[in-house]
Amino acid sequence: MTRNTIVPRLLVVAAMLAMLTLVGAAAAQSSNAKMPTVRLMVGGIDKQIYLPYQLAKNLGFYEKYGVNVELSTEQAGGVGAETAMVSGQVDMAGAWYVHTIDFQQAGKKVIDIVQLSGAPGEREMCATGSNIKTPADWKGKAVGVTDIGSGTDDLTLYMASRYGLTSKDFTRVSVGAGQTLISALQHGKIVCGMTTQPTVNAIEKLGIGYSAFDLATAAGVKQWLGGFWPTASVIARADWVKSHQDATQRVVDALVATMHWINTHSAADIAAKLPQDFVSNPLTTKQEYINALSQDKGQFLPDGMMPANGPQTVLDVEKQAGKIHAKIDLAATYTNEYVIKANKLEGFTQ
Repeated sequence: MTRNTIVPRLLVVAAMLAMLTLVGAAAAQSSNAKMPTVRLMVGGIDKQIYLPYQLAKNLGFYEKYGVNVELSTEQAGGVGAETAMVSGQVDMAGAWYVHTIDFQQAGKKVIDIVQLSGAPGEREMCATGSNIKTPADWKGKAVGVTDIGSGTDDLTLYMASRYGLTSKDFTRVSVGAGQTLISALQHGKIVCGMTTQPTVNAIEKLGIGYSAFDLATAAGVKQWLGGFWPTASVIARADWVKSHQDATQRVVDALVATMHWINTHSAADIAAKLPQDFVSNPLTTKQEYINALSQDKGQFLPDGMMPANGPQTVLDVEKQAGKIHAKIDLAATYTNEYVIKANKLEGFTQ
């Protein structure tokens, strides 16, 4: 074959490859254009309890199940994820299930479409040597909460009531979170304080406290709260869900697949798929992040289903905290419809 015949053939091959590339790009662009777009704001996307939303994106599951999810996170001092959702700034919120009850009392119909965790991710850290074994041991002592009226305060009151104490039997002290809580425990201002990772690890590393009550795993909440306490979820306005059935199902498909992936992979595997600044930052090293996740990975539900009696347990806590002032229709606060379909798609039956 002469050079005169080789060159034209190479030019033809090159032209064909270029055409195939253009066709492929056009097909991909067309495919993306057909994907529904969903705006989802998370209440602190880098928090360990909220890791499934970003993990689903990094695993390519939103794209795999045919939905373009635009993730964002609420900012300190800004609009909360659930408020942004109910006002229409975003379509969905990655937030705690309890907000559906709050919104129902305010006359707004908001529904939980997939449940990611069955525990609030908190631990009651008690001072070394305090010998606190149950909430009954709080009698006559000072116990730290983030703020009076906060979620940690509600949980503290509820645990105390389950062990025969009223709010008059012990003192609740607002100690904030992180370093301020650590300081209060270290200097004896409180005997115990409720907090999450990475503060839990910091207290244990300093040797000033131990995890007395585990509210970060399914087993822990069953022991101390009497059952699952659903927290991290995806919530959306009921009218939006009704008019966006296909997009809703695709988001749930992706997140249910993510929960099964979490259930079958180690904390190190999960950390490796998250953004570097999520797992290694001024608050935690990567190894500390992995250790904390290994300890509390049990908070994540393997299938996205709302746990049986979970909504009732949340309602009971809210009642004990004096926050319920109307009749609540729990059946209207969540649905397993999309999750059941997603599990069947993954080859699991309920």
